[in-house]
Amino acid sequence: MSDRSIAAARSGPASVSVVIAVYNAARSLEPLLDRLAPILERGGVPFEVILVNDGSRDESWALIERCSAQRPWVVGIDLSRNFGQHNALLCGIRAARHDVIVTMDDDLQNPPEEIHKLLARLGEGLDVVYGSPEQEQHGLWRDLASQTTKLVLGGVLGASTARQVCGFRAFRHELREAFSDYSGPSVNVDVLLTWATTRFGAIRVRHEPRQYGASNYTFGKLASHALNMLTGFSTLPLQLASVLGFVLTVFGMFLLVLVMARYLIQGVIIPGFTFLASVIVIFSGAQLFTLGVIGEYLARMHFRIMRQPSYAVRRAVGAGEQACR
Repeated sequence: MSDRSIAAARSGPASVSVVIAVYNAARSLEPLLDRLAPILERGGVPFEVILVNDGSRDESWALIERCSAQRPWVVGIDLSRNFGQHNALLCGIRAARHDVIVTMDDDLQNPPEEIHKLLARLGEGLDVVYGSPEQEQHGLWRDLASQTTKLVLGGVLGASTARQVCGFRAFRHELREAFSDYSGPSVNVDVLLTWATTRFGAIRVRHEPRQYGASNYTFGKLASHALNMLTGFSTLPLQLASVLGFVLTVFGMFLLVLVMARYLIQGVIIPGFTFLASVIVIFSGAQLFTLGVIGEYLARMHFRIMRQPSYAVRRAVGAGEQACR
């Protein structure tokens, strides 16, 4: 750790970069920046707000350009298409220039007024702090999908804080060096952070109702995200396939012993096409499941070998012009 980082850890953050992935958020961006400005200025340290436009279909990029021209601390990065929230965040994280990086959503459900709680907790010797909602303001299906994703993330991370993981997070700038060379279409910022540290923490913060538009995260998208985490950053599915194969092998041996015992003791062969067909279906299903899991991993190896990028930048405004060159 550098002398500057050590000083920041002892006396609080020397400067702050706020990274926000923007998708169809033209209505909420200006209110968000209006609330961020006094909070960041109050800290009396250098700061910037990096807005990464993730292929929005509304006027988000035009608004980012205008805000960047009016506010010198706003950095705008426009991706060539929609790559996903975590991919956009990775782009913004790599462009960040300050000692502490804060990520948050673009819909004002993460109150900017709560940032100081994350920074204060980070000053207690932690490397990553999550702003865990006191009460999430989502619908039933979104909450269910979110909890399922966190359970999967807990299996991937193996950390006690996995159930408190959310998009409102603060972490030290130097952590990004652990994944500076990472490339690939599947990105999860939380998993990448575990490559750099084990010092995670969380603190309860307010979570406000969504004021503009509707969430872009459906149950299907969150389920797909959970699958990407499992197969992209963990060998758990392969381990489950191995366990399933072992259990079914034992089951098959038990059936063989049962059939032989009845024949030797009673001289009776177990009749019935249904019994035989059921056993075949069980074993065939297990084989197809295992092949599917292996196929997922082979597909990810294929994309890694192709070196498919995590994102592609179309243009940038403000300080982002130099950061993205």
